Amino acid sequence: MERYEMGRLLGQGTFGKVHYARNLESNRSVAIKIMDKQKAMNTGFSEQIKREITTMRLVSHKNIVQLHEVMATRSKIYFVMEYVKGGELFEKIEKSAKLTEGVAHKYFQQLISAVDYCHSHGVYHRDLKPENLLLDENENLKVSDFGLSALSESKGQDGLLHTTCGTPGYVAPEVISRMGYDGVKSDIWSCGVILFVLVAGNLPFQCPNLMEMYSKMQRGDFKCPNWFSHKLKKLLYKIMDPNPSTRISIEKIKESAWFRKGPEEIRTLKETTLNENATRNVAPTLGVRRRKHVHEDVKPMPVTNLNAFEIISLSTGLDLSGMFIEKEKRNEARFTSDKPASTIISKLEDVAKALNLRVRKKDNGVVKMQGRKEGRNGVLQFDIEIFEISTSCHIIEMKQTNGDSLEYRQLLEEKIQLELKDIVLAWH
Repeated sequence: MERYEMGRLLGQGTFGKVHYARNLESNRSVAIKIMDKQKAMNTGFSEQIKREITTMRLVSHKNIVQLHEVMATRSKIYFVMEYVKGGELFEKIEKSAKLTEGVAHKYFQQLISAVDYCHSHGVYHRDLKPENLLLDENENLKVSDFGLSALSESKGQDGLLHTTCGTPGYVAPEVISRMGYDGVKSDIWSCGVILFVLVAGNLPFQCPNLMEMYSKMQRGDFKCPNWFSHKLKKLLYKIMDPNPSTRISIEKIKESAWFRKGPEEIRTLKETTLNENATRNVAPTLGVRRRKHVHEDVKPMPVTNLNAFEIISLSTGLDLSGMFIEKEKRNEARFTSDKPASTIISKLEDVAKALNLRVRKKDNGVVKMQGRKEGRNGVLQFDIEIFEISTSCHIIEMKQTNGDSLEYRQLLEEKIQLELKDIVLAWH
């Protein structure tokens, strides 16, 4: 450490601090992350630190924060890294609320370039989010924090990764499913969420609690704001495809019109085409393509698996709905059952028949029930989703999606609860 002059504190984490420093020989500015070695070992993070060092030594790219050297004493570990003075991209979004498509396009191109480079070297970041993206003095993006990264040799015998990690809101749905996932595909999903956040100013799957958010992610249930260009929407729907096998690849992302030309060039090209058509006195034909959905015939109907994150989020103490001012109380109910999923679904169908309700199963694990007549506020409709905690325990969530709230409560309390008593352990 005699070669470095320590300066101001830049940040502080669980195991240490990050300081600005200057190399006395070259006069180069650096950032030094100082970690408590004993604390990291006691909490079982020593392997993670070793992996981060190995990973950062593997990658050398203009859009990745560079690791210059690692030093250690008996009590401390020192990471000497490239100093990126522009701060986090997250801070820029916070100040501006949201960014223009033009600015987002620049950052997204740099992000994809860095992530593609990592994948080509067998490195999967697994925690991509705006807080881990830094900006230099020239407003160029730098990917940082490889603490949760994985290498190709971390894959299981099935060729997939199995460690559930990442940040809620940015992690891919297959990571939560505990069935194994492709590190390339999961990173691509996170890149899509980041792009959405840059232009929208908020998460695509923003919900009051984690379980509801993960449920939306697994269904790919998000909407782009009306100020998003058509080309951007088209790209985002392909990136945030909940099915990793049909999710767009980085190669295809690079070939997309929005990625290659950017929003300004797309707009200019469109205006040029319209002007040419007007000159020729030819009416332009505007073709509108609907988003394609992949429908698979899966029997029995799939049931959503719950992991520890989601089970904990069922606690009312972690329901964040109280933070939203004047938020309308949601008409939803949950109950637990020790019956198999097939028995639960069969019972739901029997109840619907007894109450003269239409039933429609969806491939993503949601059963829709709908009244046959108009009520006070339209046709009553509610969704039912089954979540598996274990093979012998399920949580069933019922949520009104249309119609009159009072009619729904009366139907639920006076008829549905009575009809379902054979399969219900407890209502929550």
